[in-house]
Amino acid sequence: NYKNKKMNIYKKKFYHGIMFHHFHNDKFFKKSRGSVSQDHLIKIIKKIGRKNILDANDFIIRLKEKKLHKNNVCFSFDDGLKCQYKIALPILEDLQIKSFFFIFSSIFTNKADLLEVYRFFRDNYYDNINLFYEDFFSSIDVKYKLFLDLKSKNIKLFKLNYPYYTINDIRFRLLRDGFLSAKTYKKTMIKLFTKKKFDYLGHINKLYLNKTELKKLYRLGHQIGLHSHYHDINIKKLNYNKQFNTYNKNLNYLSDILKINKSEIKSMSHPLGNYNEETLEVLKKLNIQIGFRDNLQTNKLDMKKINNTNLEISRVSNSIFNYL
Repeated sequence: NYKNKKMNIYKKKFYHGIMFHHFHNDKFFKKSRGSVSQDHLIKIIKKIGRKNILDANDFIIRLKEKKLHKNNVCFSFDDGLKCQYKIALPILEDLQIKSFFFIFSSIFTNKADLLEVYRFFRDNYYDNINLFYEDFFSSIDVKYKLFLDLKSKNIKLFKLNYPYYTINDIRFRLLRDGFLSAKTYKKTMIKLFTKKKFDYLGHINKLYLNKTELKKLYRLGHQIGLHSHYHDINIKKLNYNKQFNTYNKNLNYLSDILKINKSEIKSMSHPLGNYNEETLEVLKKLNIQIGFRDNLQTNKLDMKKINNTNLEISRVSNSIFNYL
């Protein structure tokens, strides 16, 4: 049923982005759930049709001029991951596909958000993801069970919006984003790191882009966009000033690294799909022209249509191509 629903949604007449995160090869970047190889990326491009994939800048121009067609898509890459640079970029360059790369800027500081480190740990230090979940659930307050019981409707809706997530995936995300504080979540994960003797600090530079790689992406003609400073888990819980600060900091870091005027950074994507009306006001104040969310649903902010505003353009995960 989930497969049929997503196929029907995909076939509706709208324009959107294809959202990528993780890539794998036979070396350091091992295959994990949802990750893409070079061969798989090429198959996705063939499935869509190269002629339907617009360069990022062309997508922005056509959106503003209201000249996008129903088959037009763009490629976007979230989180500033080195695997994207090492594995996907050669294919993009070979086929001359200029894409959006949405970067959270704390990766260029000594206080990087550990989002990707957590994933690497789950995928490489447990035989399967459910063993990690067992370890994680047993490490937090047992009141989480009552919390999940109260979230049964949310779990069903989450599964409808993101059919490629398992129920345990969804439970984990709800606990991480709504039950635990950011501080408690990090403390729990570091406790598991210690248990497994995982050197998490030594992996940060191996998993995220460095400044030289970011500059090269820009020189090659890809659009560098915002993704908040710390990849805030639930940004809509922040007040206007705090939201402004995280995006303004993000904008300042990226423009400084690239040595460009802030007005040249025109795009963004909402971390984990989270935003509210205040977020949209912040982005307008920062002169961001296009923003992407992470699904096709219209269940947020009384949305009237899939692409409700230029700051709420729909995307589908590359995982959708496992359904089509």
